[in-house]
Amino acid sequence: MSVYHLDDLYGLPAFDFPLPDEGTEPPEPGAVAWRISYAPYRDQSEEDFAGRFQRFLTSVDPSRVRALIIGQWGEAYEGDADDAIEQLLMAKDRLTSLEAVFIGDITAEESEISWIQQSDVTPVLHAYPALRELGVRGGSGLSFPAVTHAHLRTLRFETGGLPGAVVRGVAASDLPALERLDMWLGVEEYGGDATIADLAPILSGGRFPALRHLGVQNSELQDEIAAAMAAAPVVAQLAFLDLSMGVLTDEGAAALLDGQPLTHLTWLDLDHNYFSAAMEERLRTALEPSGVKVVMAEKGDEDEYDDEVSRYTAVAE
Repeated sequence: MSVYHLDDLYGLPAFDFPLPDEGTEPPEPGAVAWRISYAPYRDQSEEDFAGRFQRFLTSVDPSRVRALIIGQWGEAYEGDADDAIEQLLMAKDRLTSLEAVFIGDITAEESEISWIQQSDVTPVLHAYPALRELGVRGGSGLSFPAVTHAHLRTLRFETGGLPGAVVRGVAASDLPALERLDMWLGVEEYGGDATIADLAPILSGGRFPALRHLGVQNSELQDEIAAAMAAAPVVAQLAFLDLSMGVLTDEGAAALLDGQPLTHLTWLDLDHNYFSAAMEERLRTALEPSGVKVVMAEKGDEDEYDDEVSRYTAVAE
């Protein structure tokens, strides 16, 4: 599965802040999600990321900007996100309407997802107490110590390997307004060492009372995750459950069906799976008559060598 540039953020279409000599007429500041990036091998201007960010702040009215997408900040596999985050922190008194930030909108052509060098992203939450949405791509070097934030509604991690410490930090955070949480756990080879025990405070249902959409995805432990969801109290409060992108087999699907009722869900995403035709039919028969939208169109890739089958998550390296 390829990872692409965002088309939108916070319901606003993505707009690339132009190069110095493009002469593009900028849109109204609050009408788009502004993507700011600096790709050193493609970019022929003399600006670096910091220079581009500062030009952005003087080219539009920053007090009306609602959404920012941080793309490449240079060589994303060599330098971490600290400098990009520092630009956000220094602008906190100017970006007074900022509601959504995505850090690391970088495609595989620019850097493989597990090569992106991230940082501690929680200073962004401290600097912007009115933020509603935070997204991050890349797990290497990513840090998320426990944080308190009154207004954050969406938190998203796209990684080929999400550190267990990040999951534990999220689970220990006080986020009373959080409605959506997405975590691509990835694989151990690329730093994805989160365990079911790390997820336990989230699955208990008491941590995030407003949560309605939970994604625990892209994991080589997807069967174990599905089995944990079968008895997880949090499921009763959800409308959307996303267990896609991982190594989910008939075993995990059976555990999910044999557990607590799922017929209250609006959407159950099981795409990129390793189901048999019989299991697909069982899932549809059990859930779709109740109005649950069950997504499971895409099949995962697998190899067989010496009678041993290898299965893969949708995103790893």
